[in-house]
Amino acid sequence: MVSIPDKTLEDLEYSEVLRQCAAFAITPLGKEVVLGLKPQTEIEVVQNRLQMTSEYCASFDNENRIPNHGFDDCAPSFQLLKIENSVLELEAFRNLARNTETANALVRFLDKFKTYYPSLSCLAETLQEEKLIKPTVDGVIDRFGEVRNDASEALFSIRKQMQQLRGKISSSFNKALSQFSNADYLDDIRESVIENRRVLAVKAMHRRKVKGAIMGSSKTGSIVFIEPEVTHAQTRELQNLEFEEGEEIKKILSQLTDFFRPYLPYLQLQHTFLLELDVIHAKAKYAQEIGGLLPYIAQEEREISYLQAYHPLLLQAHKLENKHTYPQDLHLDPDNRIIVISGPNAGGKSITLKTVGLLQLMLQTGMLIPVHERSKAVLFEQILTDIGDNQSIENHLSTYSYRLKNMKYFLKKCNSNTLFLIDEFGTGSDPELGGALAEVMLEDFYERHAFGLITTHYSNLKALANELPAMVNANMQFDNKTLEPVFKLVMGEAGSSFTFEVAQKNGLPFNLINRAKKKIEKSKVRFDATIAKLQKERSAMMKTGKSLKEKEDKVKSESDKMQTMNAKLKAKLISYQELFDHNQRMIVLGNKVNELAERYFSNNKKRPLIAELLRVVETENAKRKRKTAAVAKKEREQKKVLDEQLKKELVQVRKEKKKQQKEAKVLPQEKPKLAVGDQVRLFDGRSVGSIDAIEKNKAIVNYGAFTTQVNLELLELVKPAKKAK
Repeated sequence: MVSIPDKTLEDLEYSEVLRQCAAFAITPLGKEVVLGLKPQTEIEVVQNRLQMTSEYCASFDNENRIPNHGFDDCAPSFQLLKIENSVLELEAFRNLARNTETANALVRFLDKFKTYYPSLSCLAETLQEEKLIKPTVDGVIDRFGEVRNDASEALFSIRKQMQQLRGKISSSFNKALSQFSNADYLDDIRESVIENRRVLAVKAMHRRKVKGAIMGSSKTGSIVFIEPEVTHAQTRELQNLEFEEGEEIKKILSQLTDFFRPYLPYLQLQHTFLLELDVIHAKAKYAQEIGGLLPYIAQEEREISYLQAYHPLLLQAHKLENKHTYPQDLHLDPDNRIIVISGPNAGGKSITLKTVGLLQLMLQTGMLIPVHERSKAVLFEQILTDIGDNQSIENHLSTYSYRLKNMKYFLKKCNSNTLFLIDEFGTGSDPELGGALAEVMLEDFYERHAFGLITTHYSNLKALANELPAMVNANMQFDNKTLEPVFKLVMGEAGSSFTFEVAQKNGLPFNLINRAKKKIEKSKVRFDATIAKLQKERSAMMKTGKSLKEKEDKVKSESDKMQTMNAKLKAKLISYQELFDHNQRMIVLGNKVNELAERYFSNNKKRPLIAELLRVVETENAKRKRKTAAVAKKEREQKKVLDEQLKKELVQVRKEKKKQQKEAKVLPQEKPKLAVGDQVRLFDGRSVGSIDAIEKNKAIVNYGAFTTQVNLELLELVKPAKKAK
């Protein structure tokens, strides 16, 4: 176990985190266990618990969600099973059966999805699926929680007799009711029920005329309630059967209890498994609530690197108030073991300490923490804190006396496996004397290779952090104009307390501030002013750097967009070129077929036609490559998509062209008359040919490799024919 004093847990409000986490447990026993959780130090144990919590948390976002794990507390039943000849209650058997069914479902699920939940599967490996318990209980107890009629032959016989006897009692009573009703011995209400028995409501004057057992009378005495003699005898017989039924049920439940006794170790293991799963579920739900995740545990490197770390309690409180929560970045390693944080009050120094300490406690309890996924963490054997005033009225100790007592404990326990967190180090006494004592204690912590964070206003501690190689200054950044905190921890330089600036902002008279400045050493004022100036310069540089970074990111983003667009355009141009080449080849092939058709039309000879067609087909097939059906289908689909895109774009281009023509208000020009020898091309086409002949409204166009017949309306003049001199 981690050696952590209760005061540390109290300083860091660890119990409040447990309380919030316990709210997500679905069983009272699970809530109780969560509230009693303590941090661990064994790295294997902690990592295993963290991994299980992380896996359960991941199950919320995938399709293979972990089944329900709700269970009943069966611990009292386990105690009874240890006692010989003890008998469990009916509800206890049902609880054990339900728990077994739940555990079986979880064991089957985790065995099936080992690859998704390896750590949780290991947790379930100690538990085997038990198939006898549920059927055995169901064979004795029905779904209404009653012992079945067929639980034993004797019980079946007894209940059958009871059923028959109840029928006889009902028949006998109805007969007596009819008899005495006709004789006008009964009151208007005729009958009633006393001690779960039907009785006749006999008028008091006729009570001697009705034989039976008197069960009572009305308040006025005008009515006497009598159970008929025959019914009374049958009722006594029924009571005997009910007694026999109860004895038989006890016998059956005793046998069922004996059946469960050998299963006691399994049932206890099952109970532990379900309880552990409820605790893990509560941690996972709490992690989901605060945005927790599992950082890398760098135990060998001894490095803490919390990026965008949030204080979980502050995060939850601000969510309710709809306020923004500022994350912190912090780094500790063997070369920077101790951080001295300085700066004005109300800047977030104490919250930074509490954030680191509380996240450390949560991590070592197996809880995921709200940090960036690239964060690193390490485990400590001891976590020591001195946060807050800590005046002890009970022990008559002042703040400083209490702190000295606390520091004595720190000096006794501090080592290389310790994380210490001290707020306002050295305060409570004379600044010079208290500062000197704080300095030597800090040197002692440093020499023991402990990790830690302290907050201070003392200049000598800031100077010490600059002198020692493994100690570093840090400050909480302030806006130098408004003097408002920005809750940003800046490593590498000490912070000014902004004492006089804050006093001035709060309306303290200038003459008092100037008199105060004169009362202290000039070197101190210069030192503090220098620090304040450095902070201002750093703030300005950070703003400039941030602006440049934003511009760089924007340029990079635009460049990436341009590259993507160029790649798309290039691919589209290649596709269009391939389509154009294919269409041109189809035109050539179509013209050849058209020419053959004209020849056949002229000479009506089939054999030359077929021979020529075969020659054309063989020529085309020689250019083709064998393709699988899948490849051919894919190419057809791609071509279809490309054709559709091309049609859409052509329609758009034509619309734009018409729009431009309309806007330009160009008067329609008379279309030039085409003649033989003119060089022409199709509208929206590229290939240029010459007119060999014109017949009616059609022209024979020679493209060199082939000729084709085209309507004159589809042609545009490229170059007129040269006129003979």
